[in-house]
Amino acid sequence: MHVQPYLFFDGRCDEALAFYQKALGAEVLMLMRFQDSPEPPMGNVPKDKVMHSSFRIGGTTVMASDGHCLGKPNFQGVSLSINAANDAEAERLFAALSDGGQVQMPMTKTFFSSRFGMTADKFGVSWMVIVAQDEPAASRA
Repeated sequence: MHVQPYLFFDGRCDEALAFYQKALGAEVLMLMRFQDSPEPPMGNVPKDKVMHSSFRIGGTTVMASDGHCLGKPNFQGVSLSINAANDAEAERLFAALSDGGQVQMPMTKTFFSSRFGMTADKFGVSWMVIVAQDEPAASRA
């Protein structure tokens, strides 16, 4: 079994894919536009919008779409967590994701990580950037 995030950008999917390519080095694996579908789209969705896409960030595949193209993406109650290899990478990723977005918790040292911060990118997707620490042997199950 595999759980994958699916993000609906409500008409801004092309822009989001370009942003994640630049900010995170994302690799677009697949992109299908509504005009490529053998069936007509539901509603008045512009045919050049993204019906379905998938992209890879590191070892994770994320799926995305323009959805109903109402122009109001809403990502409440969910955050994507990205593990950085070191403090410098965490700072770089956090700055890239925060560009045009809103910092929710500035990058800082915490009791559980040498660098941790939370931000919402310019599309409203919440991100937690963390430098993962080795777990103590007693906490591993």
